Amino acid sequence: MNDLAISEALAEATARRRSVALRAGGVFAGMHRSVLDADEIDLRARRAVLEYEPRDLTLAVECGATVAQIEQLLRERRQFLPLDAPDAVRASVGGVLATAWNGPRRHRYGRPRDLLIGSAFALADGTLARAGGMVVKNVAGYDLSRLFVGSMGTLAVLLRANFKALPLPECTRMFLASLPAGTRARAFTQVRNLRPEPAAAWWIGGFAHEIDGEPGDDGRIAILMECDGALLERATLDWRAALGRAGIPETRLLDAGAHAAFSRLLDAPMQLPGAHAVVYRSPSLPSNALALADALAGAIDRFEMKCDLLVDIMNGDVTVRAGGDAAGFAQMIGMLDDALHDLAPRARILAGGGDAHDRLDCFGLLPNALGRMRALKQRFDPHDVLNPGVAFFDGGHT
Repeated sequence: MNDLAISEALAEATARRRSVALRAGGVFAGMHRSVLDADEIDLRARRAVLEYEPRDLTLAVECGATVAQIEQLLRERRQFLPLDAPDAVRASVGGVLATAWNGPRRHRYGRPRDLLIGSAFALADGTLARAGGMVVKNVAGYDLSRLFVGSMGTLAVLLRANFKALPLPECTRMFLASLPAGTRARAFTQVRNLRPEPAAAWWIGGFAHEIDGEPGDDGRIAILMECDGALLERATLDWRAALGRAGIPETRLLDAGAHAAFSRLLDAPMQLPGAHAVVYRSPSLPSNALALADALAGAIDRFEMKCDLLVDIMNGDVTVRAGGDAAGFAQMIGMLDDALHDLAPRARILAGGGDAHDRLDCFGLLPNALGRMRALKQRFDPHDVLNPGVAFFDGGHT
């Protein structure tokens, strides 16, 4: 559908008070409840690169463009856009922005919303509008483009996104290490203090088939280095020495396979071993992340489910995947959902949940700004046409 067709479809839906569901890559569909009895606007074919100025490091794409498509285009010019989305072949730019997806490199390069410099969108009544442009500058006044980031497609249909790209690091290297018993806390501290700062780093418990590296008694770690070539070998010596001080006897290095290993780490949490699994991610402070991970694992163990853990050492995010047999999962998932939110009130579901998904607490603790968010929803979409019930501020949270 082109812009005009989308505009006309929205105008008609508003006039008829008919709900509209937006469809793109589907990678992030598990992060919200389903839209029932709605007309569909399919954005998957909207994948065009609209503008690209390599010298200015600016890029504009339709919001159905995939993350992998953009990665390939920019890499040819030694540039990149750190969207860090799972399943990059299917994940769309619109999905990354709509869900406010925050990847593991955000502490270094910023979040996707920080890289967004302009947009075009269609409002619920069919009005076509633009915000920002193709110039990297400080915004004077309200940045309307960023208003839609995290709105789950409930305020407008994003048609175009303009980004500032970044120069691609000269060298990428992945460090993989198994942790002997009693070394996890020391390893966590050493990784936090590494210089130069890692682009991303994780402690991993489980995910044996999805993530590179051999598990040790205390799990394993993976660390991504992105740096200039002149710094690579000296930094590698320093990092290995720091890990050695934590009690880690051996570190495996990946150069040619570093990008693929990083992609598998991004993909792992969204991969379900079957229909009877659910994945949560909770924000946390890095200093509290291991304790939270242990508490969540303990709760899952009490329900006799299998647990996989991924802790973002640099940002503090804790991702947990719980799974079990069909009968046990169906009986326990509601109680498990309550137990995990008691420990991590801001945890939100990323994927899974089976038939019970829409009855679970997808969003976690509501923000203090809930009233203002609902007022914005009322202003932008007074008849609740766009993705009704998908975001917590328009009835998605009960």
